[in-house]
Amino acid sequence: MSKVKYYYDSETLSYKKIEKKKGRKIKIFALSILGMFLSGFILLIIYLNLPSVQTPKELSLQRELQNMQLQFELLNRRMEQAQAVLSEVEERDNNLYRIYFEANPIPEEQRKAGFGGINRYKDLEGFDNSKLIINSTRNLDILTKQIVIQSKSLDEIAKLAEEKEKLLEAIPAIQPVKNKDLTRMASGYGYRTDPFTKARKFHYGMDFTAPRGTPIYATGNGKIVRADNRASGYGNHVVIDHGYGYESLYAHLYKYNVKVGQKVQRGDIIGFVGSTGRSQAPHCHYEVFKDGERINPINFYYGSLTAEEFADILRKSQEENQSLD
Repeated sequence: MSKVKYYYDSETLSYKKIEKKKGRKIKIFALSILGMFLSGFILLIIYLNLPSVQTPKELSLQRELQNMQLQFELLNRRMEQAQAVLSEVEERDNNLYRIYFEANPIPEEQRKAGFGGINRYKDLEGFDNSKLIINSTRNLDILTKQIVIQSKSLDEIAKLAEEKEKLLEAIPAIQPVKNKDLTRMASGYGYRTDPFTKARKFHYGMDFTAPRGTPIYATGNGKIVRADNRASGYGNHVVIDHGYGYESLYAHLYKYNVKVGQKVQRGDIIGFVGSTGRSQAPHCHYEVFKDGERINPINFYYGSLTAEEFADILRKSQEENQSLD
């Protein structure tokens, strides 16, 4: 049984019973329900906005993630710059180096092959920054392959350059007798009068007249393959195999300064002017062979003559005179 409550009425100077008003309980109940609803709504708003309310650790991780995104973007820019530089190297490689050394250019498809079709980056999908990571990984893979191919190409160019240098050193490129030692350039390559039969006959070399004992020089690097007098008409003679299909012959020597199997370099003294064999006077008969065929030696003096000296010897070599052998 509920307690009866009273209040003091100052006007009547007496205690009066407190009468309970109708609907009070309903109001209290309604207010309670409203309060509960408001509290639930506020809690819902707080819950929905929890992602924006971050702890210090979460803020630190977010800053670290943003920094990593920035680093990835910078890495992509650097790779783009590296690819631009590499593209210029590739262009020079194809259009300069490989052409100079007579090598086939490397096609663009070969330089960037192997990155189409199959999805090789599937394991990197499904993350918040997958697109950025996949793009960076793909660019790095392409750049790495381009660098590997270009490195191999430069290795090939270096080897070709070394071979080119050896070829240039091997090709007969100087006169066998120095200009200062010459009495005259007696006869050139072509039809000449035979000194013994007086018949018109093809002369396959060039005759350099000089005093007996004048040094004769190797015109290119190579190996001595003959140093004897067992060839008809040549007398004492030397043959140098220069490689690359080139050989040179020096005939009518007074004596040798080399032996078979010996390696020589351009400018080495291989013998001395004489008049052995089928010869009318002391001179060096000089021939050049390419792939076993005799060719005009006049085309191989670029290593020792000035333009004026070459023009003079060219004019003399074309005179149809009498040869000395």
